[in-house]
Amino acid sequence: MQISSAEAAAWAGTFLWPLTRVAAMVLTAPVFSSRVTPRRVRLMVALALTWAILPFVPPMPMVEPLSPAGLLVTAQQLLIGLSMGFLLRLVFGALELGGQVIATQVGLGFASLVDPQSGAQSALLSQFYTLLGTLVFLGLNGHLMLIQLLADSFTVLPVAPTGADRDWLWIVVNWAGHMFAGAVLVALPAIASLLVVNMAFGVMVRAAPQLNIFAVGFPITLILGLLIILYSLPNLMYQLNNLFSEAFRGISQLAGGAG
Repeated sequence: MQISSAEAAAWAGTFLWPLTRVAAMVLTAPVFSSRVTPRRVRLMVALALTWAILPFVPPMPMVEPLSPAGLLVTAQQLLIGLSMGFLLRLVFGALELGGQVIATQVGLGFASLVDPQSGAQSALLSQFYTLLGTLVFLGLNGHLMLIQLLADSFTVLPVAPTGADRDWLWIVVNWAGHMFAGAVLVALPAIASLLVVNMAFGVMVRAAPQLNIFAVGFPITLILGLLIILYSLPNLMYQLNNLFSEAFRGISQLAGGAG
């Protein structure tokens, strides 16, 4: 039996296209895309996930990968995978932004370290909230839910040389607004409490102008800020649960809206 080069290329695409979607998701999704994990390990994870999902993938079109239709399919799979990981990445972006705002209010804005996950400088409290979000994400089995949604996306949104719906982009853009709303919800208890503290310091300065507010206010603000962060953790757990639930709901809507 002779196999033409076009048929061989089409059969190669049956593994290449699912791998493109899975690898794009691994590249952007939290935990999977951590720079702490070596690139070879991330590549092996993408290959292993593709191999595990491949038996459940519906039949794909016999399209040559290097043809215009094949390149369109490859680009579509890349965008789908990137979007799925990006929606969850926004949750951690909200935590980083909220931690940065709180650190500035408390007086720890100057305390920055290199984030091992992103490789960039970030505030100490931002890394604390990011680490806390990672633990909550793993505790909720978010990584398993993401893999399940990824596998289901091949059924809801099969590999096909068709364009994506316009609503697909709007789903991603609208969900980006949740990042700022989530950051506000994360930082709101600390910001509101510290605002009252700063107003009290303002009254003290007006009542006693000779008081060195910088020498007295900084340690008090720092201690109160840390106490406020401690007592606001239960509310943070509730907000994180809601943010992750909405993120997974957005991913499901993305898969349905892209078809």
